[in-house]
Amino acid sequence: MKFILVNGRTPFRKTFCLWCCEEIRGGYLRDVRTLLPYCGHECYARHHEAVSSIGGLARAAS
Repeated sequence: MKFILVNGRTPFRKTFCLWCCEEIRGGYLRDVRTLLPYCGHECYARHHEAVSSIGGLARAAS
């Protein structure tokens, strides 16, 4: 996992966490490769766990 931790700042536009859909305020994480925003480490980790499990299912199905 590679991410950027942004403390004490909010995004320029009204932005929501990719995983839980909560509005981001006062600090957030941003994925280095995709630049997608997350409200915290827990949402970032849950999203990446879900993506990796879906990837495993797709490989098993082919």
